[in-house]
Amino acid sequence: MAPDPKAYIDLKRYPLDRSDDPAFKSVLQKVHRELSNDGCSVLKGFVRSECIGDLVIESDLAAPNGHMSKNRTNAYFTMDDETLPSDHPKRQFFDRSNAFIPADNFSENSALREIYEWKPFFEFVRNALGETNFYRYADPLADVIVNMAEEGNGFPWHFDTNNYTVTLAIQNAEEGGDFQYAPNIRKQDENFDEVRRVLDGTSSKLKTLTLEPGDLQIFKGRYSMHRVAPLRGKRPRYVAIFSYVEEQGMVGSPERTKQLYGKVLPIHLERAGLRADSFLD
Repeated sequence: MAPDPKAYIDLKRYPLDRSDDPAFKSVLQKVHRELSNDGCSVLKGFVRSECIGDLVIESDLAAPNGHMSKNRTNAYFTMDDETLPSDHPKRQFFDRSNAFIPADNFSENSALREIYEWKPFFEFVRNALGETNFYRYADPLADVIVNMAEEGNGFPWHFDTNNYTVTLAIQNAEEGGDFQYAPNIRKQDENFDEVRRVLDGTSSKLKTLTLEPGDLQIFKGRYSMHRVAPLRGKRPRYVAIFSYVEEQGMVGSPERTKQLYGKVLPIHLERAGLRADSFLD
């Protein structure tokens, strides 16, 4: 029997199923205000504390199927450009170690999938982001995934290639792993001077969040530089990622899917090149 998402979400604090409730409207206003101010909103204790153990068990069972990748990257995921000065932000590379547990490990009996597919949750996220063209990701490997990070470098400073992310903290590492970001440092241009200050630790714009298991985060990472601070200890950090897109039926490209999840499915080959945009990823 599939878990009931209403049993997992703290509906007293976050009455997603009662959109006419003043408490719901208050939560939505809070998210709108925070996203407008600095592109980040956190709903503390979104999943009830007594239910976190179920999500940890799901993640532990699926963890052996996570696809690990290790590389060196700059904040823009681009190659080195030797025409630029050696201290340019595009030439600052850092070690990255990261694993994604693909979505096919979270079946219809998964609590994470039930939360993701619950219509009031979908409508809440859509309204929070103010999106009109808004769909669940149709990619069977990437719609509901868990990011697994172990002791090491975490995820270094970067900008996202997508406009927003919706994540749920499940388990923290024993030490480290704070979420750090510099809100809205690129808008009209790349603002390389401020990016350089973030990288060398002198920026006055930095904010640090310690996300606890059960916290839901909505974050606009296209314009805000951010990282997961280095991790320590044997316990892995688990964060669920709920993916939404602006084009119905969209799936990842075969190349990008292979890189992130270590495999592709027939649907990725069938729909290759069918996306409306012409971007590489």
